[in-house]
Amino acid sequence: MSTSETGRCAARGRLVADGLGLGFSGAVHVPGSARYDALRRPWRREIDQRPLVVAEAATAQDVRAAVRTARDHELPFAVQSTGHGTVRPCDGGLLLATPRLNHIDIDPSRRVARVGAGALWGDVVAAAAKVGLAPLSGYCPEVGVAGYTLGGGSGWLSRKHGYAADSLLRAEVVTADGDVLTADASQNAELFWALRGGGGNFGVVTELSMRLYAVSRVYAGLKFFDGGNAGTLLRTYRDWAATEPDDLSTSVFLLTLPPEVPAPLGGKQVVCVGACSLAAPAVTEQWLAPLWAAGGRPLTGELGPMTYPELLRMFGPPEPSQAARERIDMFTELSDPVVAALTGDLVDASTAVNIRHWGGAMARPDAGAGPVGHRDVPFSVLLKSAATSSRIGDLMLANELAPHRTGGAVLNFLTDPRLTATAYTREDYRRLTALKRRHDPGNLLGHNHNIPPG
Repeated sequence: MSTSETGRCAARGRLVADGLGLGFSGAVHVPGSARYDALRRPWRREIDQRPLVVAEAATAQDVRAAVRTARDHELPFAVQSTGHGTVRPCDGGLLLATPRLNHIDIDPSRRVARVGAGALWGDVVAAAAKVGLAPLSGYCPEVGVAGYTLGGGSGWLSRKHGYAADSLLRAEVVTADGDVLTADASQNAELFWALRGGGGNFGVVTELSMRLYAVSRVYAGLKFFDGGNAGTLLRTYRDWAATEPDDLSTSVFLLTLPPEVPAPLGGKQVVCVGACSLAAPAVTEQWLAPLWAAGGRPLTGELGPMTYPELLRMFGPPEPSQAARERIDMFTELSDPVVAALTGDLVDASTAVNIRHWGGAMARPDAGAGPVGHRDVPFSVLLKSAATSSRIGDLMLANELAPHRTGGAVLNFLTDPRLTATAYTREDYRRLTALKRRHDPGNLLGHNHNIPPG
C-alpha cells in the first residue's frame, strides 16, 4: 500500500474510530499506527487483509460498540481473536481483535472453567493443571479457546470425553443486533445449540464456561519409523482402530523431513505415530503393540509419562503459516486403494499427510448436542503441501479415491471457506441456516466459515 493510500485509509479509519464513541475502552488502530499491522495479520499469512480499523476490545461492551458501529456504517466486520484468526479478508472494514479478553477463572469444586474469548489453550491448561484438572483443549498451546470450541474442537482427550463443544456449558454472546445475551441449556437454547459447532456465525462470543476433567498426567509421545513401512502400518492401523479404547487417542503422520534435521531422521521419509493414553504405561503398550510391530524397529522417539501441559508443549507454538495448500477429507475406511495412494509418490519434502482415527465419545453425543458434523465417520486424511505443489489436488481428486471419500470435512481443519457446508450433516445445515436467518439476517457475521441466512 502506497503512502497516499495509507493516509486515505487512516483518515477513513479515524472516522470509524470516532463512531465507536468514548465508551469504547479498548485501543483503536488505523493504518500506519504501530499496532495495526501486528493485529490485522492472521496466522495464515496468505490472508493479507487491510481493514479500515482494528478495534482491540477490552470488555464485552467494547464488542457491543464494535458490532453496532459496523452495522450502522454498513462496514465489513470480522472477529480475530487468537489462534488462526480470520479465513476471509476484512478489507475496508472493522476488524475486532479480542486477545485482551483473556481472563481465566477455574472453579475446582464444580470442575468448570470460565474464560474470556481471547484466551489461549496453553494458559487455560496451565491454570487447570494447578488443581489436577484439564479442559478439552487443542493440540497446541497457542490455539485460541473460542474459535476452536465454537468450531467443534477435538484434541487428545476427545475420544474419552467428546468434542470441546460438547463440554460447553454457557456462553456470553453479542448478537448481530448488538444485544448481549446468555446462551445455555435453559436460556436461548436454540442459539446455544448453534454455538456448539456452528462457528462464529450467530454472535460474537465474549466468554465461555466449560467442563473440566480429572486429568493430571498422561502416557504419551511420538515414535518414528522408516517410511518404507508406511503401507503395512496403515493397513494394521485401519483394522486395529476398530478396537482402540476410549482412553487412547492416536494419529499417524507421513512426511519427509528436511536434511537439516539431526540424525537419524534428517532427509528421511518417515511414518510417525502419535499417541496419548489415560491408562497405565504397561496397559497402553499392550494396546499399541500391533502398531509397533507393523512399524518395525523405530528410528527414534518414545512414549512416556508426562503432565498434560507438557504434552501440549510438544506441539507448539507453530510458526505462522505461509501460503500452502491443505485439504481434509473423511473416510469410512482406509481401503487398500486409499492406503496405496497415500503411500505412493505423494510424500516429498513439500508435502505431509496426517491420518487420524476419531470415534470414541465423539461418536456418542448426549441428546441435544450441537451440530458438530459427521460423528459416525471414523477416519480423516489431512494433506498439506506447498502452494506450488499440485499433489494434493491430484491425489484427492483421483478417480480411484472418489468412491471412498464421504464428501464431509471437519470445520476447524478447513482452509477454504467455500466448503463450509461440507462440515455438517444436511439436517444440521438446514437448521443452522434457519437460525442464521433469525439471528443475523443481514449476514453481518459473514467473514468466517460462513453459514448464510436460509
